[in-house]
Amino acid sequence: MHNQFHFSRSEPAGFFRTLHSRVNAYFTENKLQKTGDYRMHIKTAVMFLLYLVPFVIILTSVISGWWMLLAFLIMGFGMSGIGLCIMHDANHGSYSNNSVVNKLMSYSLNLIGGSSFTWKIQHNLLHHTYTNVYSIDEDIDDKPFLRLSPHGKLKKYHRFQHVYAMAIYSLATLSWIAFKDFKQLAFYNREGITEKQGFNPSLETLVMISCKAVYFFLLIALPILVGQTWYIVILGFIAMHAFAGLYITTIFQLAHVVEGPEHSTIQEGGDSPENTWAVHQILTTANFATRSKIMTWISGGLNHQIEHHLFPHICHIHYPQIAKIVRKTVKEFNLPYYEHKRFFEAIASHLRILKSIGTGQSLAM
Repeated sequence: MHNQFHFSRSEPAGFFRTLHSRVNAYFTENKLQKTGDYRMHIKTAVMFLLYLVPFVIILTSVISGWWMLLAFLIMGFGMSGIGLCIMHDANHGSYSNNSVVNKLMSYSLNLIGGSSFTWKIQHNLLHHTYTNVYSIDEDIDDKPFLRLSPHGKLKKYHRFQHVYAMAIYSLATLSWIAFKDFKQLAFYNREGITEKQGFNPSLETLVMISCKAVYFFLLIALPILVGQTWYIVILGFIAMHAFAGLYITTIFQLAHVVEGPEHSTIQEGGDSPENTWAVHQILTTANFATRSKIMTWISGGLNHQIEHHLFPHICHIHYPQIAKIVRKTVKEFNLPYYEHKRFFEAIASHLRILKSIGTGQSLAM
């Protein structure tokens, strides 16, 4: 479907050319690299420790019984941090200026049960190019019990989705590791996308199966084998993923499925949009709680989604500074800059949009 959707290459006003020049000048004048620095190294150490230390404690039987649930929940926070703050930048090539380090850190997603390969295709290629374009951007595809786009198929139960959505989000990472990764890889292999990206479908399938098998063995079977109570291990594993699923999914939803950002679909006959790619990103993306240093730190800078979508190859530690440049330039070119000042304001906006989409109300687009 993405072959039918082509952005305009004509930009008479020169918005992105101007913005790109100003952002480059910022890095040149301040003698900064666009990738991560010691701040990323500290964050990486913190998130890996939050994920690995509780797991080692579980395996050494220092704690047992219901205390394991707390350990698994701490792992859930570390897991979220690895996903949002480390693998995300690494898969965009912005973690380090060393490609080997980026590739190594991108595999941290496999460490927490996901697939770096399918993520790159879904997120880097499809989502970042065709943001909020129904039937191409998989982030807003129809989900079980959820309608995330006004162009999606409307069911009667969708009228209640703003009530139960958060519960569905808590199942997201469990769904990813157990089902979605396999479904996506099968689709990419079948459509020839895997080969077009320069990879061998059979090899990627084997790698995924092997990584998943090792992950489930380490996180579930191994604790049971060392003597931990089997049902508490399983409950802890589910609790870890419920926390991470809710946390990670909510962060991503607040960027695109809120009041302001536009939604689109492939028009009949394959008509192309009038906007350039950069303008499309501005029109389909929103920020939230950007003044909160804590939110910026724990979300991997993804509360600055506008900056991230315009400059995905710049490490998130730089977003607060380049946001000043983006705001100024967007205003000069009379473009919108969607933003919710506080986290819970963005949550409320997201729920209102879910209610509107779920009842079939048209959005201002």
